[in-house]
Amino acid sequence: MTEVTVAALQLALSDDVDTNIAAVSELVREAAAEGAQVILPPELFEGHYFCQVEDEGLFARARPTDRHPAVLAMRKLAEELKVHIPTSFFEADGPHHYNSLAMIGPDGKVAGVYRKSHIPDGPGYEEKFYFRPGNTGFKVWPTDHATLGVGICWDQWYPETARTMMLMGAELLFYPTAIGNEPHDPDLDTSRLWRRAMIGHAVSNVVPVIASNRIGTEGAMTFYGHSFIADERGDLVAEFGASETGVLTATLDLDRVKRHRAAFGFFRDRRPDLYGRLAQDI
Repeated sequence: MTEVTVAALQLALSDDVDTNIAAVSELVREAAAEGAQVILPPELFEGHYFCQVEDEGLFARARPTDRHPAVLAMRKLAEELKVHIPTSFFEADGPHHYNSLAMIGPDGKVAGVYRKSHIPDGPGYEEKFYFRPGNTGFKVWPTDHATLGVGICWDQWYPETARTMMLMGAELLFYPTAIGNEPHDPDLDTSRLWRRAMIGHAVSNVVPVIASNRIGTEGAMTFYGHSFIADERGDLVAEFGASETGVLTATLDLDRVKRHRAAFGFFRDRRPDLYGRLAQDI
């Protein structure tokens, strides 16, 4: 039997990078103490979710991977605790800027960087002002515990993201997130939709899904939490509501997941010869 213990972190964040690193580090330590081998903080935990407005001064927050304080801190912590920490950060690459994720391993090294593929643009989520669409393609990382696939926030709405990572060999799907109320429609609560979309990925790919979100109010936005871990049948094995701070953990049996995936036949019965329309930009 092959088991892996995963964790999702949920917390409110300040706009000070050192304070946030300390808060996330405390939860990472708590998760590691509970046996977690892969620990997922929320998206862009380095500060407030700055994409609510278009402000050219905010580009100064970006740093290269090897100099970003959040990445450096999680590298040190991962090596100390011997865990994997998929770390979201605002990346500067010369004149280009990306919403990126460094996959940090228990040796404290960055195994690779994924740059967010789908970039939203709308009231309160004006990411296209700050981020270029990712140029890495989707990525997965083989580890001693499992092959990890990670999408970033807006990626989580796209079944193509999840399916592509699965075809690349992913055994677990992780989604760090920063999502809350919709400024243009205060009556629209997307927390249910957000969760259902990812549970759908779990069911249609027969794979566990781990999602981490922030909470609290930042400027005009209130983030709704609801971080969760779903198993390969879409059943929630751990979940938070809208206000809890803490760590979700679950131990997943990958041998069982593999058997269930084979039995459903979703990958056996695929018909890629009929899917050409998916690659048409119309």
